[in-house]
Amino acid sequence: MTDLSSALQIAAPEVALSVGALVLLMIGAFVGEKSTRLISGLSVLLLAGAAVLAAVGPLGTVFNGAYVADPLAVYGKVAIFLCAAVAIVLGDEWIHRKGIAKFEYPVLIVLASIGMSMMASSGDLISLYIGIEMHSLALYVLAAYHRDDLKASEAGLKYFVLGALSSGILLYGASLIYGFAGSMNFAEIAAFASDNPGPGLIFGLVFLICGLAFKVSAAPFHMWTPDVYEGAPTPVVSLFATAPKIAAMVLIIRVLIEGFGLAHDQWAQVVILISLISFVVGSFGGLFQKDVQRLLAYSSIINIGYALLGVAAGTEAGVQATLMFMTLYVIDQFGFFAILLSLSRNGRPIRKIADLSGLKKDRPLTAVALTILALSAVGIPPMSGFWGKFFVFGAAADAGYWMAGAAGLVASVVAGFYYLRIIKVMWFDTPEFDVKTDKAPVAPQWIAWAAAAFSLPIVILALGYLEPLTRAAAAGVGIG
Repeated sequence: MTDLSSALQIAAPEVALSVGALVLLMIGAFVGEKSTRLISGLSVLLLAGAAVLAAVGPLGTVFNGAYVADPLAVYGKVAIFLCAAVAIVLGDEWIHRKGIAKFEYPVLIVLASIGMSMMASSGDLISLYIGIEMHSLALYVLAAYHRDDLKASEAGLKYFVLGALSSGILLYGASLIYGFAGSMNFAEIAAFASDNPGPGLIFGLVFLICGLAFKVSAAPFHMWTPDVYEGAPTPVVSLFATAPKIAAMVLIIRVLIEGFGLAHDQWAQVVILISLISFVVGSFGGLFQKDVQRLLAYSSIINIGYALLGVAAGTEAGVQATLMFMTLYVIDQFGFFAILLSLSRNGRPIRKIADLSGLKKDRPLTAVALTILALSAVGIPPMSGFWGKFFVFGAAADAGYWMAGAAGLVASVVAGFYYLRIIKVMWFDTPEFDVKTDKAPVAPQWIAWAAAAFSLPIVILALGYLEPLTRAAAAGVGIG
């Protein structure tokens, strides 16, 4: 009983979210759709409470090593839960404005958060797969949440089919690793790999990496990303672009650094190759996009390439750089999607880049916020986006991968063109029709301004949040 009690204390965030999700489902079932706002508010509080439990709870390894609560898991969980809470806030007004308010929407996000939390705490291949599938099943439904929209239904179907394919690849790799290592546990696999990193084990690891690369939409496993980003509801895409990517990146770090750290020379080549392909696809693919959400899909591909550079370094500094980069990246992403959710004309959302023309006159503060976020995404110093790239490029160069870092810099310059095009359209293009935008919803507007403010150098200096964030990331890899 004592062992079970300590295990439940260590796994308190997942336990709280699981019980909370069941309670919220019961409220929705008995009260009906009019309880949607109440359930959304309670879901945000539940996720905030889970973040606190993760931050202050005890650390340890339970369930025969399947569940790991360590500083890396804590860092990932706090970020995941906060991202999920923001996604609920962004989506609440949207689903009511569209007339598709269902109490299942926030509950699905909570359920997805449980799976993502399991991914961050995975200690073996079984818990890894359970976490991935638990969060994926909820995300498949969320992608097709607006079921009367053909594009949303198409996005959900594509995501489901390709997700099933990636799960098969991942399971095949896991089975090969188990067959050669004789264990599912990452610590035991690491002990085996230190003595026998044979071709069979590495072959299985390559398949495992390919399955995980799908989850972070790294090229060439990105085929689902542009279509899902374009078709899925905007608040759902804001979730796709943030929390699942942090969860998958923490999982990649745990698998490669903890499970196969001593076989770094073998898997680093694969990760570098995926990173380079992501640079090419993300930078050049985005140049031809006219839809903002589709453009952000290609932006996410190239940014995942940057994050993988830190992982490929295989050092504590590289892991720290990856965690820092992902945190700063999600702030910018929430800013972009919050602006999209705050812009509409005659009740129709503004999605095309050309539709942003004249925004400087109609919504000057929004135009300023979007300009700041675009410059940060480009990596203009000393915006927050610059510091994220600075950390990962520095870690890659220190590990000897300076040519890959140089390729990332070139890709960043190419990607800068499509961000600068957004700025040019807003400030210099004349709209075809002098039509004012609708009144902006409150929550997305404030989130957009907050994200833009966090990207400004004056706010970075005033709040000094980079230093504690750096310390937290360093603690996440045990070097704080």
